[in-house]
Amino acid sequence: MFSALFIRIIGAIVLGIAGWRLGEIANNQNWTAESILWIVLPAVVGAGLGFWLAAYVQNWFRRKVRQIPGHVLFAAFLGVAVALVASAILALPLSLLPGIWGAVAPAIIAVVLVYFGVFTMAQHGSELTPFFGPALSKLLTQGEGRDSRVILDTNSIIDARIADITETGFIHGTLVIPKFVLDELHYIADSADPMRRVRGRRGLDILTKLQRESDIPVQISDMDFEDVPEVDAKLVELAKALRCPIVTNDVNLNRVASLQGVRVLNINELANALKPAILPNEELHIKVVQEGKERGQGIGYLDDGTMVVVEGGRRHLNNDIRVTVNRVLQTGAGRMIFAQYQDQN
Repeated sequence: MFSALFIRIIGAIVLGIAGWRLGEIANNQNWTAESILWIVLPAVVGAGLGFWLAAYVQNWFRRKVRQIPGHVLFAAFLGVAVALVASAILALPLSLLPGIWGAVAPAIIAVVLVYFGVFTMAQHGSELTPFFGPALSKLLTQGEGRDSRVILDTNSIIDARIADITETGFIHGTLVIPKFVLDELHYIADSADPMRRVRGRRGLDILTKLQRESDIPVQISDMDFEDVPEVDAKLVELAKALRCPIVTNDVNLNRVASLQGVRVLNINELANALKPAILPNEELHIKVVQEGKERGQGIGYLDDGTMVVVEGGRRHLNNDIRVTVNRVLQTGAGRMIFAQYQDQN
């Protein structure tokens, strides 16, 4: 609180002095009663404007800094330090240049070196770690590990399976919950639609369970991208900034993130990979629960939800029967099994 007030006072002083000087120049430093008014007025306006702008600039700068990972920020500051040292070394020989170049060249070189120092260290700091000690190398490479953190989207939180997956220990590191995802969960939980409201409240319950019962740390990230309107696009930008994968079961987010080079951990793909392999000519016992689209077909489901289309199974509706697998079809929506009813007589 004190620091914010201090910055506002500094802004007011700077722009107040600027307004005073502007008034002096406009009145040619003519100190009459009327001219003093037109000198004091710009100073007062400038002070008020500086007091307001300082708060705006401070909040903008704070938001931008929060969007930068700590290791990138440290690398950028290190680049500034190296660039300033290099420009100080070059300042003396450059100041010996004839004419105006002797005064201008050191400043130009300093600006150029700082720019390239920040850009190089922020983008390629981890590649320069052999030139630094172990402590600096660790800071520069922090967050480079792909499995150190994972970002959860709204659908993965609502999906109760994420809590079960974390309990098994297959996910390592920290679960990152973006603040804009948490806001979306609250919005869904307060929806007028009963179905959406139930989904939102279940997501909040799952999040509470992850925070209280899971051994994996859960971090609420304040990083936001106000110029990006959609939540999915914000997730992709956050994953790029943190250099970590996104956990989701949203097919569209999976495609968008993959196209932009962001790694995605799809819960549905994990579930499909863990389904037991079923081969042709294998026998299954299922219950026919509904009629199929074609004549004589019946539909049943395995315990994992896989659909089984049974030829000749319609007349055995609501009965447990033994079937023989003919073929297995893998589609984008999941797996389908086609089987033939096996007459037990």
